[in-house]
Amino acid sequence: MGEKRTCLLIAPAVLVIGIFMLIPMLIAMGYSFMTANPYGGVHLPLTFDAYVQFLYQRDFDDALVFAPDYIFIILRSLYLAVATTLICLVLGLPIAWYIVCQNEARRRLLLFLVTLPFWINTLIRTYCWILILRDEGLINDGLRAIGLVAEPLPLLYNDGSILLGLVYTFLPFMVLPIYSTLERIDFRLIEAAYDLYADRVAVFRRVVWPLAKPGALAGVGLVFAPALGSFLAPDLLGGGKKLLIGSLIQMQFSTSRNWPFGAALSTAIALTILLVFALRARRRAPRESRA
Repeated sequence: MGEKRTCLLIAPAVLVIGIFMLIPMLIAMGYSFMTANPYGGVHLPLTFDAYVQFLYQRDFDDALVFAPDYIFIILRSLYLAVATTLICLVLGLPIAWYIVCQNEARRRLLLFLVTLPFWINTLIRTYCWILILRDEGLINDGLRAIGLVAEPLPLLYNDGSILLGLVYTFLPFMVLPIYSTLERIDFRLIEAAYDLYADRVAVFRRVVWPLAKPGALAGVGLVFAPALGSFLAPDLLGGGKKLLIGSLIQMQFSTSRNWPFGAALSTAIALTILLVFALRARRRAPRESRA
């Protein structure tokens, strides 16, 4: 009886995941093995050309030639996604801890401020960073006004501006899971650590971080996955000069009209992320069973 009730309770979640995640992934995987239509779409026969295109391109005589351009785009995307995740973790942990240490009224206010960006469209928020970082933007105008620079600094259309946009977009996804974990901490544990002559570093390393780790790991997943496939910040803050995987996928389905290659890139990203999560779950399972 208990198992049937459990199955009924999780059935809606499984149905939603199947409809909105599994089925689109299977469709994209199927598209990746088909032939591109010059005018968009796909058709038979089945082929592996989309996956071969990761490393090779066809020359004028239809011979395969090694072309590492897409590998560089993938590596740049991984680098920026990892950097975004690490920066969000470094910033998100102290922010979440600061919120937890406040009284109830102030805690609600700070949580409201953290979630406030979700009330504004991401496109509008990203455009605001263009107004701030451009040559005639708020930062450069301010620096010139106080005499620190004579010429505007190149703050826009580079990896730094893309990274800034990604961190700004995904930082709440790191703060909220860590906060939800830290708010359940029994502060008597910290008091006991201080009574045992532990300094602040030892308290953080031995008490706070182990308790915050589950939320941090959840935040890492929530930040890394969308940052890897993001295309809005690279397109706007990168000026189209710094292609990332998300921008490349969007291009394949629009201007390039190479749906199989775009589907292959999407499938590769999804499978990579699922593999990372599966390995993490597999490593955590033995520890939980021993505990």
